[in-house]
This record gives sequence, structure tokens and C-alpha cells, in this order.
Amino acid sequence: MRTATVTRKTAETDISVTIDLDGTGVYDNRTGIGFFDHMLDQLSRHALIDMTIRASGDLHIDDHHTVEDVGIALGKALVEAMGDKRGIVRYGECHLPMDDTLVRTALDLSGRPFLVWNVEMTAQKIGSFDTELVREFFTALAMNGGITLNIAKLDGINSHHIAEATFKAVARALRVALEPDPRKGDAIPSTKGTL
Repeated sequence: MRTATVTRKTAETDISVTIDLDGTGVYDNRTGIGFFDHMLDQLSRHALIDMTIRASGDLHIDDHHTVEDVGIALGKALVEAMGDKRGIVRYGECHLPMDDTLVRTALDLSGRPFLVWNVEMTAQKIGSFDTELVREFFTALAMNGGITLNIAKLDGINSHHIAEATFKAVARALRVALEPDPRKGDAIPSTKGTL
């Protein structure tokens, strides 16, 4: 079973993340940040990862700590659920169109975290949500999930569409990378013998 539950409690946040990598995209995410919940729902649905997230944080200050710490906990949950990564495809990519927007994502579940971020938002806010927090989430996810993650906006003028296309593109790339490799399902996908 490729499942995990990770909790993270600090002076700023209290977070619980439960995932099933072999799910159907069932989600129940409640962070207290409406737009962020909507993005996490997209991540779950399009990656086909069952996901339950509960977060309470210092939202009276701003959303930053909650968004970042959810990314940290989710990244750690991915690492735990993947185990030794035996039998996975490892790499994934997606070109995701959404109305005016096109986002390209490529990733490697390498265990070597790195984020290349070429996404420019056209507005500072989506409702009350700071658009710079999209990058903060993916930085935390990549660093704690051991993911080499490359995200680029190729087109787009609407920040809601840009953010949503980014989450969906990462989700679709994750879905591909996490799938069992039908030709080499018993092997770790590396000449090193470990990831």
C-alpha cells in the first residue's frame, strides 16, 4: 500500500496530511484558505492521489505559513508513500492548457530536490490569496518531496488560470511519474540502484 500520514505541528501551524498514491482522486482538504483548498483539490483529482489535508494556522497574520507548511508535509508524505520507489516510471511531464493559459511541467522523482520556476503572475492577488504563495508551495513540495521540478508558463494573462493550470500540470506529471512501469515493475528506475 502506497499510503502515508504526516503531521507537522509548529508554533505557527498544525497540519495533518493523509495520501494514497493508488487512489482515484478523492479529496477532502480544509486549510482555512478557500483558493488554496481549491488548488489542492485539483492536485488530488488530476494526480489520482486520494488526499485529506487538515490545517490550522496563523491566518490572522497571513496565509504564508499555512501554505508553505502544507507543502512541506505533503512532500514528506509523498516520500513516505513512495518508499524505495521500486517499479515507478519516475519521470513525468505535461503541457496543460486552460483557457488563455498554457503551463509546461516536467519532473523527476529523483530524490534530488530542485525547483526551476518560470511562472509570472499578472496580479498580486487572486481574491485574498497572494499569488507569490503558489511558488512557495511548490518550493516546499519539491524540497521535501525530493522532486526535481521544472514549471514554466508558456502563455497566460489571468492569474487564476495560471495558478490553476500550474497545479493541474504538476498533478498530471505526478500521475505519470508515480504509475507502475509495466515493463520494469520490480526495479528501482536508476542505474545507481537507489533513488
